[in-house]
Amino acid sequence: MSTEPDGAFTWPLAEVDPQRMKVMALLLADPNPIHFDATAANRLGIADVPINQGPSTMALIYNAFAQSHPRHRIRRLRVRLLGNVLAGQSVRVEAQPTAEPGRYAVEVFVNNTVAVMRGDVELAEALT
Repeated sequence: MSTEPDGAFTWPLAEVDPQRMKVMALLLADPNPIHFDATAANRLGIADVPINQGPSTMALIYNAFAQSHPRHRIRRLRVRLLGNVLAGQSVRVEAQPTAEPGRYAVEVFVNNTVAVMRGDVELAEALT
């Protein structure tokens, strides 16, 4: 993770693991086979590999803030899904503080170029 003097930070994930995507599909009781079966995603013309679940992509933002702000919690997260995260892709979360204290604009990128999620985060001090 890299942090800038203004409080902006970047949190990388080297690779989205398809095995973890299968586990997440089971935990979410998500019956959509595109999340665990490359053939199903291919049949729909989306990709040749499984597609990460939207909630799992959102969880990357939570992971980034848990690591960068361990004494805080996310009070509110609002995001818009712009594209797909595929098994095997690298992911990068970028967060930029806004003019309002405790608020960040966030973006999730795949393969360092394509924004697949965009939104904002409001932090609060963690309860002890």
